[in-house]
Amino acid sequence: MKGKKNINADFNEAYTTITVFIEYYNRNVPPAYPKANENSLAAFRVAYPGLFEKGGEKWSIDKHRKRLMDWLPSYREVTE
Repeated sequence: MKGKKNINADFNEAYTTITVFIEYYNRNVPPAYPKANENSLAAFRVAYPGLFEKGGEKWSIDKHRKRLMDWLPSYREVTE
């Protein structure tokens, strides 16, 4: 339909907080995939600093989801 705005596209391209990103990612990832949490996303930011603006805390579904899905199965959380 002409003139109708795609709200999902707007959300996927927008930057959001880590909490919103985790909630959306975990709700929409296939059941067999590992779930994201703050620790795994902190490690992801260290592994891929080029995906983030300098000192940035903003997450984008469009920019980060696919790379996170590829990386997350190899992540092993260190427990002390």
